[in-house]
Amino acid sequence: MAISFIRLPFIFTFTIIIFSSSSLYVKATTHDDSHPRPFNTIYAFGDSYTDTGNTRSNTGPNGFMFVSNLPYGRTFFHRPTNRYSDGRLVIDFVAQALALPFLSPYLDQKADKSSGINFAVAGSTAIIHSFFAKNNMTLNITPQSLRTQLNWFEKVLEGKGCKDKMATPRECEAVFKDALIWVGEIGANDYAYSFGSSVPTKTIQQLAINSFTGFLQALLKKGAKYVVVQGLPPTGCLTLSMYLAPSDDRDAVGCVGSPNRQSYTHNLALKAKLDGFRKQFPQSIILYLDYYNAYLTVIKNARQHGMKELYKACCGYGGGTYNFDYFNACGSPSASSCANPSQYINWDGVHLTEAMYKAMADAFLNGTYSQPPFSYLLSQKQRSG
Repeated sequence: MAISFIRLPFIFTFTIIIFSSSSLYVKATTHDDSHPRPFNTIYAFGDSYTDTGNTRSNTGPNGFMFVSNLPYGRTFFHRPTNRYSDGRLVIDFVAQALALPFLSPYLDQKADKSSGINFAVAGSTAIIHSFFAKNNMTLNITPQSLRTQLNWFEKVLEGKGCKDKMATPRECEAVFKDALIWVGEIGANDYAYSFGSSVPTKTIQQLAINSFTGFLQALLKKGAKYVVVQGLPPTGCLTLSMYLAPSDDRDAVGCVGSPNRQSYTHNLALKAKLDGFRKQFPQSIILYLDYYNAYLTVIKNARQHGMKELYKACCGYGGGTYNFDYFNACGSPSASSCANPSQYINWDGVHLTEAMYKAMADAFLNGTYSQPPFSYLLSQKQRSG
């Protein structure tokens, strides 16, 4: 994410849910063997908005290096689970909605991975790490990228005998027939790492989209049938953006204008690529989740969602307008958390509260922010058996 004001070693480590009253969620929580699950497996990719434990305090980004400490995880798990939130992420609500267990992180070698694997890594980028190293943009960088996650997934597929649907059609069909591919938001870190460098933002966008295109094309060639892709959220609405930006850089909803414009144009380019893939791979169902507008809808209708604090971090230091201090991050001994996270959008200044992730998941799975609707994917899956 590009924030063109102050150079700090920050990092946007994203990635990302359903109201308990939603019909899909209710069906999931009342699942029994007489109602078969729509999917048996989920394979998830992305950054910290989707990471369920591949990153820990001693491996994660320096700016948010206390993810293994309370109050992370306090709301739902009542302990830290190395998720960058007070509770569940979007992917957790998705798993529950589909009557599946929470996804185990790939790097947990002892975990049960029979119902899926989460390859997402906090701080991960779309562009490969060597690009940032070559351009001297290595500050605070997580070395994993989408290519890393694809390599991990390919190792899993090799263990199942799947190379691609042309060379090993039967084996790949067995992998992907009942598998949901969930690609959480990815790309915000690419912009963040490039901030203050000589590399133009447009170049970062092109490289990030091209990297994502190669990643998704590889999955589709292997036989992925049901694919969900999240766009970038309005990164200018995060506490860190509001904290760093000059007061005259604001858009119509009160967020920081420049990074929001960046996220918006990135999403336009991403959607254009997905349109091309739908024509190239007509046997696959590819959904785009409009994170950007789903998020803005919550801001514009905060009371309906029980939100009282739109930009202030629940977990942080210093109080005031934003309760944020980069050098006293959430989970550190000096930080503290608010009494009611469900009234906040922002959890630690960059990542979201469980309540906000829940609102986003509902917008994606039961609302109008999935293109085509998630119900269409389920209906097509049901038809194919």
